Amino acid sequence: MKKVLGPFFWVLIAVLGAFAYSILAFHNKEPINSAYLIIAAVCTYTIGYRFYSKWIAAKVLTLNDRRATPSEVHDDGRDFVRTNKWVVFGHHFAAIAGPGPLVGPVLAAQFGYLPGTLWILIGVVLGGAVQDFVILFSSMRRDGKSLAQMVKEELNSTAGVVTLIAVLSILMILLAVLGLIVVKTLAESSWGIFTVGATIPIAMLMGLYLRFLRIGRVMEASAFGIVLLLLAVWGGKLVYANPSWSHFFGLSGNTVAWILISYGVISSSLPVWMLLAPRDYLSTFMKLGTIIALALGILLVLPVLQLPALTKFTDGSGLVVAGKLFPFCFITIACGAISGFHSLVASGTTPRMITRESYARQIGYGAMCCESFVAIMALIAACALDPGVYFSMNIKGDPAATVTHVTALGFPVSMDQMNSLANDLGEKTLFGRTGGAATLAVGMAHIFSKAVNGRWLDLWYHFAIMFEALFILTTLDAGTRVGRYLIQNVLGCAWKPLGDPKSLIGPPVAAGLMVAAWGYFLIQGIRDPLGGINSLWPLFGIANQMLAAIALCLGTTIILKMSLAKEDLIGKRWFALITLVPLICLVAVTFTAGMQKIFDHDPRIGFLVQASNLHQQAAVLEANLGTAKVSGDATAIATATAALHTNRALEFNNLLDAAVAGTFLVLVAIIIFMSIREWILLLSRQKPIQLHETTPVWLPDYAVTEAGPDFKTAAGTAAIALALARELSGESHFERAREATCACARHSDSEIFVQATNERYNGVRRCC
Repeated sequence: MKKVLGPFFWVLIAVLGAFAYSILAFHNKEPINSAYLIIAAVCTYTIGYRFYSKWIAAKVLTLNDRRATPSEVHDDGRDFVRTNKWVVFGHHFAAIAGPGPLVGPVLAAQFGYLPGTLWILIGVVLGGAVQDFVILFSSMRRDGKSLAQMVKEELNSTAGVVTLIAVLSILMILLAVLGLIVVKTLAESSWGIFTVGATIPIAMLMGLYLRFLRIGRVMEASAFGIVLLLLAVWGGKLVYANPSWSHFFGLSGNTVAWILISYGVISSSLPVWMLLAPRDYLSTFMKLGTIIALALGILLVLPVLQLPALTKFTDGSGLVVAGKLFPFCFITIACGAISGFHSLVASGTTPRMITRESYARQIGYGAMCCESFVAIMALIAACALDPGVYFSMNIKGDPAATVTHVTALGFPVSMDQMNSLANDLGEKTLFGRTGGAATLAVGMAHIFSKAVNGRWLDLWYHFAIMFEALFILTTLDAGTRVGRYLIQNVLGCAWKPLGDPKSLIGPPVAAGLMVAAWGYFLIQGIRDPLGGINSLWPLFGIANQMLAAIALCLGTTIILKMSLAKEDLIGKRWFALITLVPLICLVAVTFTAGMQKIFDHDPRIGFLVQASNLHQQAAVLEANLGTAKVSGDATAIATATAALHTNRALEFNNLLDAAVAGTFLVLVAIIIFMSIREWILLLSRQKPIQLHETTPVWLPDYAVTEAGPDFKTAAGTAAIALALARELSGESHFERAREATCACARHSDSEIFVQATNERYNGVRRCC
């Protein structure tokens, strides 16, 4: 029966998805219901995960659960930690799902809903999820090594050094933009500051609870963690309503930035079990739960997309993001479709926590599909918002001038409308909230409020703010930690204690250097008169997807070597196309965008032209300063001095941004050239095929074949114990082991069973 109904079910899914795509593409002259986007997304992810990822796992990567992962072999309780599969999934999803899938689609909504939808869905199934899956697998097979280390081994030392420089440079920009979005979202928001700040001690309490008090009781910790998070949202409302507390927590953008910089140093130096893993797991409940609730709310409310399929801003005259549809729509929606940052997580923290190779499909490919669904929800929330409100929130400048400008473009909005909305949401103002995060929160709040008959708009808004900030902080923490690993590898060459992850000096020093690098660009973005996002977000997208290009170069090299190394796969060289095709697309997009950001004649786009204009304005500002000094007016002197200082800082920042973008282009071009050379040598057999995988450590046969991939059941624990009894103690102790494990199975709620399950083999040895 299953064999008959199975194909029919998948044909039905394919037809339903095709129908949704046809509605989105061909009925673009009339308002479209957002339900069609959800249907198209779910059908795409379902088919991609069920068929494409399974084929890659079985045929291309050949995953093997008998092969021990780095967390099994090198468990040290700090960075290599054997972790429950769903906790790892939560960590990975939380770490990769930063502001990109939330903010990128919101900013790109200015082009219309159709380009973003197609790029998010097609890009993730064929590109983004494949990259994450392949890099996670590759790092697992190499003791959890970083992207730069793997490039050095699989290509050559020069490519490894170039990759290390590129990764650190790109990571610096990525983390700066993440921090900028947090600041833009939380500045002057006492409610948001309190709620987001409360998530940190809550997560640490969860970590201590799982580590020392109730080992393995994940559901218990999750339950009280979620309750405390909801109380934090309610507590934020009380803080907002109290004038003194509201003033205390209503921090300026600069203050929030410095707090964030301090947080980055501390959080990335702590052991993963104390803050990173529990907070990521907790935030995953909130993230996935909120996204599912948002999807259900959309299906209940069925909001109409108020922005058309394509807007007039495809010509490059956009108010939110300057530049034409190609390439700027694709680099704006970075993490929702494909993200290079994911390769750092997949070769950083996750491979050091995962316990089975087969989990890489769920965690690598599956988590990326979940992130893409987040991007679709963000796109719907933005496109369903009143266009006048959407554009007014995302333009930096005088509120009255913003309203006039937006209305003149055909998107009517008024000051009273914006002020009334801000009051309903519990905010002082919504003007100039660039960055997209606040816009998404407004869109989500409207959908949730309509689902409950228009109630609790302010609670929904700040719940959405907390939801977004959880996304961003987890990514900021994980990204800084990955940068810390890379810097420690370099520092260890100069002085060995600095490279030791267990030392008291190495982690804080490396974390401090990493945070200082992205902290500079964060402060620069806060002081940018355009709001920072207009300048830094395109650079973020370029950097992010260039990093993805590096990861795909490595993935193509490894898959090509694996195919050529096996005689029976000599005709399967085309397997490398699964990463090569996305690589070609990314190179076309990012190099075009990079050249435009440097050399374009539009000062809203080109860094060099904008720097030149600022240089010309400097002469006028210097003259104004001279006039003010002659007059002796202290106020005029201070104003003219500040204007000249700002002008010079912005000119320097634009020149620096141009240099950074040019550096990215050169570094990635070098790696691509070296990769192509390597592929030619391998295919022509001019270079021996050598995979630098770690010597495998094999797990007992019974632990895999009898217990299966899931070891959380009593039967699974018993099977592992019996296998180890045979492996470690011999047949003479078999009966005693069998009796002990049967007792474990009968008392599956007992502490000894939970500990055995949580601590895997060490726990089972104690059980036996």
